[in-house]
Amino acid sequence: MTLPEVQVPPHQEAGRPPEVVTARRPLGWPAAACVLVVLAMVVNALLTNPAWEWDVVGQYLFAPSVVRSVLLTLELTALGIVLGFALGTVLALMRLSRNRLLSSVAWGYVWLFRSVPLILQLLFWYNLALLYPRLSVGVPFGPAFFDFGTMDLIGPLTAAVLGLALHQAAYAAEIVRGGLLSVDHGQREAAAALGLPPARRLFRIILPQAMRTIVPNAGNEIIGLVKGTSVVYIMALPELFYQVQVIYNRNGRVMALLLVAAIWYLALTTVLSIAQHYVERYYGRGRA
Repeated sequence: MTLPEVQVPPHQEAGRPPEVVTARRPLGWPAAACVLVVLAMVVNALLTNPAWEWDVVGQYLFAPSVVRSVLLTLELTALGIVLGFALGTVLALMRLSRNRLLSSVAWGYVWLFRSVPLILQLLFWYNLALLYPRLSVGVPFGPAFFDFGTMDLIGPLTAAVLGLALHQAAYAAEIVRGGLLSVDHGQREAAAALGLPPARRLFRIILPQAMRTIVPNAGNEIIGLVKGTSVVYIMALPELFYQVQVIYNRNGRVMALLLVAAIWYLALTTVLSIAQHYVERYYGRGRA
């Protein structure tokens, strides 16, 4: 019985290895050329249209009032994120608790503050004195030791920080909870088997691994809050968006001042995006 003759491809004759042929993409270069032309047209429109008033942009970009408003924007962002994630971490642990009351309270908080728009929450805290003119400290359902006026306690800045932090905490709670749930249950069992106390287990074993999932989402929230602070203009706080409004209402250079705000927001979010990249790389360095 004779076996059929096998035809050997020409490129495999004489022991030569097979050749790797790159897939052809004939539309790649024309598509890139079209995109390049569109980008060139956009840049040309930005640079040659006198309505953008680049000289006015340069005049106000580093004006003292604008720089102070940027600092206030950063202050609101930092306070909102720090307080929000601190409270959000507590809420996340409550959601994961076996205690039904703690879990239900945390769920209710997240449901409420994610359902109500941020602008309504800010207005509520700003006008809290209409509901409670005076607040007291004392025994629950008993006598009060001292009281104080709500208007004196909660000013515009306090109301803004309170609203941003409580609103952010609802989203931070879900981010932290998702990160903690992403850690393999075997890690928890191994830490418990080593006799580590619960707090040490959380901060030394579980949380460092959960940060791989938490950091990207937390970075998005920080960048979103930088832009979200513009909502506090309703309380006449001189953050970036409110300040450029004040200036263009005075001099009528609307587009130039809006461009000033856009440049600052782009700069702030770019710096935060770079920082997020390095933090992600730090926590992901043990990943294969």
